[in-house]
Amino acid sequence: MPRVVLVALVVFASIYAFVDCVQTNSRLVRIMPKPVWLIATLVPVLGPIFWLVAGRSDARGGPTPRGPGRQPPGPRGPRGPDDDPDFLRKL
Repeated sequence: MPRVVLVALVVFASIYAFVDCVQTNSRLVRIMPKPVWLIATLVPVLGPIFWLVAGRSDARGGPTPRGPGRQPPGPRGPRGPDDDPDFLRKL
């Protein structure tokens, strides 16, 4: 029984890392190109660990990529009419 759980955990981690890699924007991938990461996530145990630790860089805690035309996220506008001061003023 423990072997089945271990194998299931490895398969789940590989599938999770592969799907996460596919869904991640290419600009947010670090160290290697995205196609190489896709192949690397299929390597049991080490692939998913390397992807989760070193491969992705985004709002989940990693540093955001910097480059020409890339600005850090700033304050956004109102989300709904209740947060918009102009809308509330017109009521």
